[in-house]
Amino acid sequence: MAETRTPRDEPSTLERLEGRLGRVLSQLPGAWLLRLIGEQPTVVDGLTLDPHIQCILAARRRKPQLLLCEPTPAIGRARNRCEIAAAATSAGARPTRVRAVNAVTVHGADGPLAARHYTALGADGAGAPPLLVYFHGGGFVIGDLDTHDDACRILCHESGMQVLSVAYRLAPEHPFPAPLADCCAALRWAQDNAVALGADPARVCVGGDSAGGNLATVAALTLAREGRSPAAQLLISPTTDANAAYPSRTLFASGFLLTRDDIDAFLSLYLGGDEAHRDDPRVSPVRAADLALSPPALLITAGFDPLRDEGEAYGDALRIAGVAVQVRREPGLVHGFLHMTTVVPAARDAVVAMGRQFAALTDAAGGDTHY
Repeated sequence: MAETRTPRDEPSTLERLEGRLGRVLSQLPGAWLLRLIGEQPTVVDGLTLDPHIQCILAARRRKPQLLLCEPTPAIGRARNRCEIAAAATSAGARPTRVRAVNAVTVHGADGPLAARHYTALGADGAGAPPLLVYFHGGGFVIGDLDTHDDACRILCHESGMQVLSVAYRLAPEHPFPAPLADCCAALRWAQDNAVALGADPARVCVGGDSAGGNLATVAALTLAREGRSPAAQLLISPTTDANAAYPSRTLFASGFLLTRDDIDAFLSLYLGGDEAHRDDPRVSPVRAADLALSPPALLITAGFDPLRDEGEAYGDALRIAGVAVQVRREPGLVHGFLHMTTVVPAARDAVVAMGRQFAALTDAAGGDTHY
C-alpha cells in the first residue's frame, strides 16, 4: 500500500536549525564561507555567484532532489512555505517594520480573494501614497501571502508605498486563465477602492515576481486596453515566454534552485496540459502586439536564473515599443532571492534598492534607462 503524505503546517526542527545556521553564516565574509565548504567561486557566463548563495546551494545538494511541486502540488506548497518560514524567523530575525498590516478581501473573477494590505511608517505625510498591487510568485502553483510577507514589507518600507498582496487562485485546481482573471479583477478593485485604502487613485501600480511578474504585466496590459492602465509596473524575474529558448534556460537548467524541469512542470499544471496556450500573449506577454500600451516598468533579473534572458528580452521589447523601462540585473543572485533577505545580505540589498528605485519611477514617471 502506497504511503500517504500530507502537507505540513510548520517548519521541521531541522529546517529551523538550518535557518538559524544560515542567519549566523550570513554574518561571515563570503571568502570565509567558500573556504568552509571547500569550494572555489562559481563563475558562469562571466558572472560570479554570491558566496552566501553558493553555501546554501551546497547544503541543498545534500538533500533529496525534488521538483518544487513534487510529489504533489499541495505538499510542494507546504514544503515551500515551511522552508521560507524557517529562514524568515531564524536566529532572532524580525519582520521588517511597517506601520500596519491588515487582512482585506478583494474581488476576484469568481468570488472573494484574501489579500494583505501594508502601510508604511510615516504614512501620515502630505498626500496619499501610491499603491502597489502585488502578485506573488511560485510558478502559478505554489506561494501565498505568507511566503511573500517580508518581501512586501521591505518594498513597503523602502518605497513608502502601500502594498496590497493578493492571493489569487492557483493551478492545477484553477488553471489558466483563472489566475490571470483573478489578478485583473483584483487590480480593477484596487483602482476602484484606492481612496478607501488611503492611497492615491492616480498612482495605483502593479507588480510581482516570477509567475506573479507574468500575471502583473499581462494584467497591466489588459487594463490598459480598457483605458485604465496602472501607473507603473514592477517585474521581478518574470516569466515572459513559454516557448523560451534563451541561453539562460540551458546555462542554469539545474543546480540554481529553480530548474528547467520545475519551469516545465509549473507550465504544464498552469496550462492544464494544453500546449497550444504557450503562444497565447496572455501566457507569453513578449508576443503581445500592443506592448506600447504598457505602463512604465522597472524590471529586475538575477544573473543565475534560467528566466534571466527572457525577462531581459521582455525589457527590450518594451523599450522598442516606446515604453519607459528600467532593467537591472542582480549579477550574483538566483531566482527566488526575495526569500533570502534574512540569510543573504546581497538579496536584502537588492530588494531594498528595487523598493527605492520603484518609488522614484512612480514619482517621476520613469525614463528610458537600460542598465
